[in-house]
Amino acid sequence: MIERLAKYRWQYVMILPGAILLLLFSYIPMVGIQVAFKDFHIGSTMWSSEWVGLENFSFLQDEQFWIVVKNTIYIAILKFVFGFPAPIILALLINEVKNNKYKRFVQSVSYLPHFFSWIVVAYILQSLLTLDGGLVNQLIEKLGGDSIFFLGSTEWFRPMIVVSGLWKEVGWNTILYLAAITTIDPQLYEAARVEGAGRLAQIRNITLPGIMPTISIVLILSMPGLIAVGMDQIYPLMNPANQPVADVLDTYILRNGLQQGYFGMATAVGLLSSVISLVLVLCTNQMARKFNGEGLW
Repeated sequence: MIERLAKYRWQYVMILPGAILLLLFSYIPMVGIQVAFKDFHIGSTMWSSEWVGLENFSFLQDEQFWIVVKNTIYIAILKFVFGFPAPIILALLINEVKNNKYKRFVQSVSYLPHFFSWIVVAYILQSLLTLDGGLVNQLIEKLGGDSIFFLGSTEWFRPMIVVSGLWKEVGWNTILYLAAITTIDPQLYEAARVEGAGRLAQIRNITLPGIMPTISIVLILSMPGLIAVGMDQIYPLMNPANQPVADVLDTYILRNGLQQGYFGMATAVGLLSSVISLVLVLCTNQMARKFNGEGLW
């Protein structure tokens, strides 16, 4: 054991800061899970609060909670269906570009929006889509159509969330797949060309199988965020007009916990969300190992 520590000492030193941060911000805060089973309120402490068992899980009988669950699942499915394959497709397209200068330009432009905060993105969307003077509505009116209240429409809110999410993150997520593509042996493509395989056949039979382990790992790691659906994206765009379809689990927790003071119930909802995310990760990892032979463990 000592010899192993001495041999890999510098690797352990590099891992140590990340392990400390993980301990401080992920494991130690788990002590607060007990609030889900206590009558906690301002003025008391987590340790002195009275145990109430499963009383805080009474939200399961709340009709609004199940509306929130439906909204969360709906947005999660849309973001997954359109958001997960998009960076893979973009990486395959960029990989086919032969002009290196143009390829670097496309990469830079595509992942630049990742560095914008969601507050900035929300402000851009409000400027473009506002009913009074928005660029999009001005264009619609010039084409002979009627203005659309995008920001307050229950029909347009979900497409707006999906499209803005793609615009902001698709380029950044592409970087990982492009890195995986560079690890594929070029001789495989040369052999395929000798056999008469076209570009589509090479992508289908060489590129996609070559990056499949990376796709599996990214799929597993994306599962915890599936339930979260991105409160930092949704909350700045949510208003009373679109709340029937915009209210998701994280905004439900924020409203009941911080705004209304139901800390026990908010913690219970968060605990339930975490358990669901854990189940999704375990199931996805098992499916990846079964079909692809690759998983996180």
